[in-house]
Amino acid sequence: MEENRIEIDRDLCDGCGLCVTVCPTGTISLMEGKAAVSGEESISCGHCEAVCPQKAIRVMAIDEEMSRYKTFTMEKQWLPPGKYSTSVLVQLMASRRSCRCFTNQSVDRAILEDLVKIGITAPSGTNSQSWTFTIMPTRKAVASFAEYIASYFGRLNTTAEKTMLRLFLKLTGKGELDAYYRGYYRKVKKALQEWHGSGKDRLFHGSTAAIIIGSRPGASCPAEDALLATQNILLAAHSMGLGSCLIGYAVAAMKKDASIQQSIGIPSEEGIHAVIALGYPDEVYQRVTGRKKVTQRYFEG
Repeated sequence: MEENRIEIDRDLCDGCGLCVTVCPTGTISLMEGKAAVSGEESISCGHCEAVCPQKAIRVMAIDEEMSRYKTFTMEKQWLPPGKYSTSVLVQLMASRRSCRCFTNQSVDRAILEDLVKIGITAPSGTNSQSWTFTIMPTRKAVASFAEYIASYFGRLNTTAEKTMLRLFLKLTGKGELDAYYRGYYRKVKKALQEWHGSGKDRLFHGSTAAIIIGSRPGASCPAEDALLATQNILLAAHSMGLGSCLIGYAVAAMKKDASIQQSIGIPSEEGIHAVIALGYPDEVYQRVTGRKKVTQRYFEG
């Protein structure tokens, strides 16, 4: 395929064979002492381009603009395994917390665009990179989106109030509505009353921006890809001085009501996997905290 084309400058190539060794699809081989494209299964991962000491290889699908950031300059030198501080990395991970108190300061669009570029440094199944990112750059956009979500849950609550319907569905093996009523109905009802009464935002917590992470059809593991990109964005946002919070209610609503994503310009064929509220935090913590005890096991064959 043209989009997966690899160009090799035979004048620069010294025949070291490193590109052949790292290619996951066997697309490159040595011919007459030089690297050459011998297959058609390239996934455009860029391993060959990254490993070549002579800079003789170019993967045409890679867009250099996706590695140019507006708010900072990235070091181009590759970090080998073991050459970064694990302590500092874990400190960043442990310091990032879900923010539910935001200031009214807006987030610059350049920062939001850089967050997307940081997101796509994540791995993806067969390097499909089929993720999509919908940016809501203003509080107005976030509030408008929140109204769609609130409308969905308002309708769901009205349905959940019907006792006989819940009982009938439960008896026929469809207990989701009853489970929702017992677990979420009351807190959602209170949140909706506050939203429509005082304007208190218990969904997006007053955040001034948001990013929706979705996927186009065709990826081998779209949800996993999107969530890996999501984690990149969460950590990068913290490093940039932003607070972030995953909004699961919004994802749930969009999965149940396809009209929501169409209303905000997302094609119906795209899947939705994460919604991140973003903004400048109005909270300061004194220390990191731990986690619950984890289930850990070994399998030794």
